[in-house]
Amino acid sequence: MSLRHALLGLLSEGPASGYDLMKVFGVSLANVWPATQSQLYGELGRLADAGLIEVVAEGPRGRKEYALTEPGLVELRHWLTEVEPDQVRRSEMLLRVFFLGVVEPAQARAYLARQGAVAAEEHERLNLARPIADGHDQFSVYGRLALEWGLRVTAMRRDWAEWAAHEIEAAALAQDVPDGQVSGCRTPEAGRETADR
Repeated sequence: MSLRHALLGLLSEGPASGYDLMKVFGVSLANVWPATQSQLYGELGRLADAGLIEVVAEGPRGRKEYALTEPGLVELRHWLTEVEPDQVRRSEMLLRVFFLGVVEPAQARAYLARQGAVAAEEHERLNLARPIADGHDQFSVYGRLALEWGLRVTAMRRDWAEWAAHEIEAAALAQDVPDGQVSGCRTPEAGRETADR
């Protein structure tokens, strides 16, 4: 997904100003594709230059209202039906999990507890957005589907972090590794001891 197509999609519902679009992003799309004010206004300018949207009204303090053009609608439909979405595979959070063996078990569990807390906070924030998606208009119906995905993913991340922390604790107990000692890797001191023998 791109900011360009998010804006085209929002404008498919009808004309809106940059301020109106920013408000919609804040309450509905922020968990799917967050955008800053400068990014949004910059993209509106590029879409207008490309002829995919047009200014249909101007108001005080430079306020502009944009509408989708026919080429913009064609582009949106093409993107929706013919362009495969990117399948994001990178996760810095999970990359760190691979290497938690180089820190103390207590530090590893603390890292996972933080990830669980972040997921729980995000889950709660999405829960608060449920009433926004209760209507029967197009954005409510399909927005509810995206919201449900976010709720399920954050719940899974929260539960996984708790499970993973217990796994680390169980592994440390099985290896009889105290919290002040690192398991799963050789320390420089251990290497020196072997070389001295």
